[in-house]
Amino acid sequence: MFDLIRYNSDFQIQWDNLVSTSRNGTFLFYRDYMEYHSDRFNDCSYLIFRKGKLEAILPGNISNNCFYSHQGLTYGGLISSSKICTSEVIEIFKILKKVLQNIGIKYVIYKPVPLIYHHIPAQEDIYALFINKAEKIACNISSTIFQNSKLGFIESRKSGLRKSIKECIQIVESNNLSTFWSILERNLQLKFNTKPVHSLREIELLTKRFPENIRLFVAKQKGIIIAGTILFLMKNVIHVQYISANEIGKETGSLDLLFDHLINKEFQHIPIFDFGQSTEKMGKFLNENLIFQKEGFGGRGIVYDTYKYHLYP
Repeated sequence: MFDLIRYNSDFQIQWDNLVSTSRNGTFLFYRDYMEYHSDRFNDCSYLIFRKGKLEAILPGNISNNCFYSHQGLTYGGLISSSKICTSEVIEIFKILKKVLQNIGIKYVIYKPVPLIYHHIPAQEDIYALFINKAEKIACNISSTIFQNSKLGFIESRKSGLRKSIKECIQIVESNNLSTFWSILERNLQLKFNTKPVHSLREIELLTKRFPENIRLFVAKQKGIIIAGTILFLMKNVIHVQYISANEIGKETGSLDLLFDHLINKEFQHIPIFDFGQSTEKMGKFLNENLIFQKEGFGGRGIVYDTYKYHLYP
């Protein structure tokens, strides 16, 4: 019933068109996004055709004897048209198993698209994972707001909001990525001895490729950037990719004003506002300070799961 064909650049237009019309795709699956770091991964993505018509795609890469969906993305899994039903997803998994076995793959690590990004329900793949005896190996928690039933800010966030108003903090959209990146990199280095997932060069490249989807909003005092956030805009979801403030930004409560503006004014028409994950080590470590901040804005838990299953008994 289905034919699985490994992706190459000849299929880019078809691939991107499927993402645009799918029930659970986001701009992260466009090839111009996926391939900004193509040098890091051995791509092994598949297009799934039925009678010559593309009905689904599976972003992926291989490393050693494992197929990942996809290591370079926060989430992945099967991206499909609304015509695909449960029995067909099970059939696709059966065919995928044979295809992967033929190239020496022994097991699969699979990250389904979280439900908040679905335009039409598309969790048949999770049922197929169960059928294939997949084990949940990671459970990361994100903090999310549903605009039609959002909670209010807690008192400490309200206090910061009042302080920032007194300090005459201004919230604006900006293209000054380098200044924000210097704040972000310094904070990550001091707190966690890490770097952002994206380099400045990479985020500048992606912003040029997707100017409507990747946007920077900042807090300024006397014209100087003191805090900011990078947002990834989907059809129905605003996803916070990075948040950071310098010492002045922290002292003046600038992030409280920033997120009040974004949640309650700028993007209140978008159904879902997602702050992103507050977990590390496959979800086994919860950053309590980070999630306290996000929950203080009214965010509540949405999980990003990862599964593993073997292709041989």
